[in-house]
Formats: sequence, structure tokens, C-alpha cells
Amino acid sequence: MRRKILIIDDEPTIRAILTSFLIKTHDVVARNDGQQALEWCEGNIPDLVICDIQMQPMNGYEFLKRFRQRGYTKHTPVIMLSSEESSSNRVECYKRGAQDFLCKPFNPLELLALIDKNLNPVNFAHRW
Repeated sequence: MRRKILIIDDEPTIRAILTSFLIKTHDVVARNDGQQALEWCEGNIPDLVICDIQMQPMNGYEFLKRFRQRGYTKHTPVIMLSSEESSSNRVECYKRGAQDFLCKPFNPLELLALIDKNLNPVNFAHRW
């Protein structure tokens, strides 16, 4: 079964790279910012979200806060992306409910491992 991944990033290049990379194994939906993503979530539920932090008009922090407030997306895994690697960014993401954090540019194999870990947590742990 193909799982649905929601990509949120205001950079068309990042959206295109992520989509072309993930479309082979997942159903992929891409949105430009947090507001567009929340509107899409009104009638859809993703299995996992990959979200940039620095976006306008709604940034990744605000998206994550509002996404977690919805009952039906409360436990959906979220991987945050940022071009700024700082401990404070990571901590803020984790406080708001993100499962993981990746810095841009990211290693595609690391992203795939994080997606697998979050979509198949029991199977992932069992393989060790």
C-alpha cells in the first residue's frame, strides 16, 4: 500500500526534488506554505508530513502547532526541514511535536531512513 506524504516548502526546487524522489514509492502532495497545507488537510489525512520552517505567510512552526491541535492529525509523523542548523531550531520543532529534523541540503538516504522509521516504527526497530 502506498502511503501519502505531504510536502510543504515555499521553494519550488525543493518541492520538485522531494516529489520526484518520493513519487516512486509514495503518493505525494506538495503545498507552498502551511496555510495551503492546512486547507488541503481539511479533506485529506497524510500518513507523514515533510515541512520547511521558513515560509510565508504561515511558517513551519505555526503549521506544526495548528496541525497538532487537530484531533485527527495529532499523531501524524512530521519531519521538519531547515536551511539553518541550530540546536534551538531543533528544540523548538520537538517542543511543537515534530518527530525528526533535517538540515538542507539533506542526504536523500537519510530522509528515506527517517520516513521508513516514522511510517513503520515497529518494523524498523525489528530489523535491527
